[in-house]
Amino acid sequence: MNDGVNGVALAVFIFFFLAVTVMGFLAARWRRAADESLDEWGLGGRSFGTWVTWFLLGGDLYTAYTFVAVPAAIYAAGAAGFFAVPYTILVYPLIFTFLPRLWSVSHKHGYVTTSDFVRGRFGSKGLSLAVAVTGILATMPYIALQLVGIQAVLDVMGVGGGENTNWFIKDLPLLIAFGVLAAYTYSSGLRAPAMIAFVKDGLIYIVIAVAIIYIPIKLGGFDEIFKAANDKYTAAGAGGVVPAEAGQWTYATLALGSALALFMYPHSITATLSSRSREVIRRNTTILPLYSLMLGLLALLGFMAIAAGVKVENGQLAIPQLFENMFPDWFAGVAFAAIGIGALVPAAIMSIAAANLFTRNIYKDFIKPDATPAQEMKVSKLVSLLVKVGALAFVLTMDKTVAINFQLLGGIWILQTFPALVGGLFTRWFHRWALLAGWAVGMLYGTLAAYGVASPTQKHFGGSSKEIPGIGEIGYIGLTAFVMNVVVTVILTFALRAFNAPDGVDETSPEDYTADAGDKGVQVELPPATAGSTH
Repeated sequence: MNDGVNGVALAVFIFFFLAVTVMGFLAARWRRAADESLDEWGLGGRSFGTWVTWFLLGGDLYTAYTFVAVPAAIYAAGAAGFFAVPYTILVYPLIFTFLPRLWSVSHKHGYVTTSDFVRGRFGSKGLSLAVAVTGILATMPYIALQLVGIQAVLDVMGVGGGENTNWFIKDLPLLIAFGVLAAYTYSSGLRAPAMIAFVKDGLIYIVIAVAIIYIPIKLGGFDEIFKAANDKYTAAGAGGVVPAEAGQWTYATLALGSALALFMYPHSITATLSSRSREVIRRNTTILPLYSLMLGLLALLGFMAIAAGVKVENGQLAIPQLFENMFPDWFAGVAFAAIGIGALVPAAIMSIAAANLFTRNIYKDFIKPDATPAQEMKVSKLVSLLVKVGALAFVLTMDKTVAINFQLLGGIWILQTFPALVGGLFTRWFHRWALLAGWAVGMLYGTLAAYGVASPTQKHFGGSSKEIPGIGEIGYIGLTAFVMNVVVTVILTFALRAFNAPDGVDETSPEDYTADAGDKGVQVELPPATAGSTH
């Protein structure tokens, strides 16, 4: 790692950072409506078309953490880190079945969050609150990891000084980036990350295309790259690039569990509900796999870092350091900008999604039921700031490994909302109390199991895999907790229905789940500036 500041790379990074900052503030005027509401600020007026939604979802799901952590996992553990590739392939047929239904019913009833739908479907504020709290808790460490991604880039560029530098000076660049992110998110809402996502994804595609051609040429080809990686893992006793048979259960369960969890995250749903029609969602589920192709190429950077002789104590720095070593300074700056902007877009969406959950499902449901749309928007803006402050404090006060492991814990938690959300989209048979009990069992088991996992750097919450009860294989804790959740939900539903336990009121009807924006009777509130337009 360079001891000094890479001035050329830093200048390019600052150029792109300033460009997207200006775009973020200008986005407030993009398709702006006269009314002030959560629909306008938190969902962009529900007006985005196919390409805006595609870039927004891509910017939402493929984050700085993806850019840094996926190849870092390959760099450290070999092909086991490729689990991210099959899980993003598995997820698209899955979401094709339920996201259009969620969009339709949400558009019909004005739902802003998944908790809104759960409350309306099952008539249970308690279950809705459980889903909302889970979403907020799972999102917080995810936002923190985006800031970790920015920090990794700044470290490699030599910005902020060394470990002995005054903490304020050391973290000042990150504080500035955070302040800018907070300001334009507060001002422009979801329109800011939607506009910036075009730049972010464009930069990432350019960097990956160049890296996958340029770096192998400099390293002697892929034969040399895979040979160097295989030699490293063999010497480390890992048996080579391909993981041992004992790790196959972990790989498979982690891929499946992650696929089930991905679109349970609030930010994924926020980007989905911002689209203008059901057909936009269906088209997006067919073209989003293009990002999976990019992800597979991105993962190969981990092997390239080994072949290039990159040595770092913190694995999260491996890929930024690879770019620093292999690229000309100016293009290293472009690559660093791709990672940095790749952190800003999802961090903005995540903070908006968490704020929407608090506003609609805690503030309005339990604190101020008569809140006006303008009051909802004001509260959501303030909460989005608090969420980002919490994530920043997390990054500045805790070890980076802790942040990563808490994000893994968040994945375990968010998966437990699957039965209420996806199950509710297809059937009303599950009883609200059974769903709440199943959620509690899944959350309790998942948290306690993860607490008992140690790592070389942590006594607790050191990973997300543990022996599966009754099977004896090591598997993903989140999927085990999910199975327990479903079993408890089904058994208790049979019992509660047998005893005629009181059910909640379902405010939805069957036709709501297939309705489109233009269908007769669909209650779509278009903002004045967008009504009648063809965005």
